[in-house]
Amino acid sequence: MVKNDEEQDKRAERANFRGRKRHGIVSRLRGYFVAGLLTVAPIGLTLWLFWVLLKFVDSRITPLIPEAYNPNTYLHAVAFDIPGVGLIVLIISLIIIGALTRMLLGRTLVRLGESLVNRMPVVRSVYGATKQVVETVLKSQSDAFRQVVLFEYPRRGSWAIGFVTGQTKGEVQNLTNDDVVNVFLPTTPNPTSGYLLFLPRREIIPLSMTVEEGIKMIISGGIVTPPDNRSSEEQKVKLVAAANGDIPTISADVDASLIDIKPNNRD
Repeated sequence: MVKNDEEQDKRAERANFRGRKRHGIVSRLRGYFVAGLLTVAPIGLTLWLFWVLLKFVDSRITPLIPEAYNPNTYLHAVAFDIPGVGLIVLIISLIIIGALTRMLLGRTLVRLGESLVNRMPVVRSVYGATKQVVETVLKSQSDAFRQVVLFEYPRRGSWAIGFVTGQTKGEVQNLTNDDVVNVFLPTTPNPTSGYLLFLPRREIIPLSMTVEEGIKMIISGGIVTPPDNRSSEEQKVKLVAAANGDIPTISADVDASLIDIKPNNRD
């Protein structure tokens, strides 16, 4: 009887050992798989997005190239077209157009074209708005998307991050006693759409993260969180109090001058 019990115990130990060993191998293989996926996925997605963009530009630009100047015309032995021809032509064309607009003749042609567009009732509104947005975003001297800020939205105790686009001017600023700031609140996971908010400067907390880090955080839905680059002393200071109904939660210690726009000079 004792021998049977001992044999059963040994069998159970061997089964347990084998089970643990098998489980350890599966866990290790699963870890290797996840590590490989995390390594390959960003590279693969980047290459795929670049390839989609390349094919999109080629499909729109390549047909516009005359056959005599199209490299694909002379490659009859190749079964596929050379990728990137349309993109190269687009870049060269933009460089030539930019150089021409810097010259006197180019500026004259641009002014004539704009005067013609401004005579069209509907087209001039679309052109004017589009031109203003593009110039604001692309010009290096503009204040657009220079800083990531934290603010309460859509209620007290609920927080969102946005991008400062400039100082509020005109009628919106003149109707309030607050020093108001334009803040763009992007949506997740598509940051190209969102809402324009006019927020008092005293209710905005400037963040140390860069605009690129803020966009990554929004696109990932908070999965990719940038590190806190502030010093250990600054991290200990709490600028936001606990939510308590409609009581303001932003501390008076917030330095509004850190917001990267010039304050509005009002009489």
